[in-house]
Amino acid sequence: MNTLLSIETRNAVLLKMAMLLEQERQAIIDINKVDLESYNGEDISMYDRLKVDDSKVDEMIKAVTHLASQEDPVGVERFSFKHDNGMQVYNKTASFGTVLIIYESRPDVTVEAAGIAFKSGNKILLKGGKESLRSNLKIVELWHQVLKEEGASKDWVEYLQFDRTETQAFLEKPTQPVDLIVPRGGERLIAFVKEHAACPVIVSGRGNNFVYVHKDANKSIALDVIINGKTAKISACNAVDKVLVDSNLPDKERFMKTLISKLKEFNVEILGDAQTSKFEEINSFESDDIWYEEFLDYKIVIGEIDSNANAIAKINKYSGGHSSSIITNDEAEAKTFMENVDTAAVYHNASTRFTDGGQLGLGGELAISTDKLHQRGPIGLQHLVTNKWYVHGNGQIR
Repeated sequence: MNTLLSIETRNAVLLKMAMLLEQERQAIIDINKVDLESYNGEDISMYDRLKVDDSKVDEMIKAVTHLASQEDPVGVERFSFKHDNGMQVYNKTASFGTVLIIYESRPDVTVEAAGIAFKSGNKILLKGGKESLRSNLKIVELWHQVLKEEGASKDWVEYLQFDRTETQAFLEKPTQPVDLIVPRGGERLIAFVKEHAACPVIVSGRGNNFVYVHKDANKSIALDVIINGKTAKISACNAVDKVLVDSNLPDKERFMKTLISKLKEFNVEILGDAQTSKFEEINSFESDDIWYEEFLDYKIVIGEIDSNANAIAKINKYSGGHSSSIITNDEAEAKTFMENVDTAAVYHNASTRFTDGGQLGLGGELAISTDKLHQRGPIGLQHLVTNKWYVHGNGQIR
């Protein structure tokens, strides 16, 4: 286990990384172009996550700069207690140790995840996908350069250049201590990691998010939230895949026609249940299993529902546990929905696209957890820690 570096050293590394990302901006973009040209898959969301342009580099720089400005998450006192026998007891935050993140196609994760882990005193093992190998290795090279310049071990950031068989072997019998694994990607990756991992896993990446248009909805807000959630970034896990429209919504037919028209402007494929597929532009789906699917594509399912209670039940049955939103002017109905829907983030009259560490005030995220232990939703700097008890005595025995 690496000895915890001072907060001054950790911050200096992060700030120097920001400078180096700026200096090497064009080199990173050029290397990424080779990855993009080599990627021959048809997955448009994967391609979108793989691409690095000037705005992506700007985000990387912003992420590490913001991390350097945040308080040290290690050693924060959470509880104190003076025992009757005179012992002084403290509970303080402590680093996990070593975190392994397995992710697909996102070179920005190589910056953001490593930065969050490093600032919180954790060593990070990065296992990126083969489609982003050149981009990732270039960024890890920069990490190693700044760590060396600040007199820190390069071991703090390590890239695992494993194929699937080697990854499975490492998960089952790690060749070094691993305290936490975060798979960040599609359902197949998550299932693979959960099946083979020999240590705790935090699941991240599955979306399948719902918007419920309540009968007392502001229709303009509903349209904006749905269109933004579906079309702004289809590769994001906070995108919208399912819409439930209250059967008692006033002037429902006009609302549906407007919604269909706006979705068609973005060439979104629209599927529906028995009620909504009566509209000419909506195709009926074959199986209710589609309600479980995360699309990561220009595709959406619109169904009818007859009450808030049934909307809650449907979301709790089918969603990925990520994000859900209710559109309504009724505060009481919104409260009921938000308290009873079992997703990591719940929204009232706002887009699910805000489920993001930066947007929710954390400055960035290692991943977005759909588990309930130990952190739900965006895993920020202050969440990548565990805790430890510090007990000071002068000879007390029990």
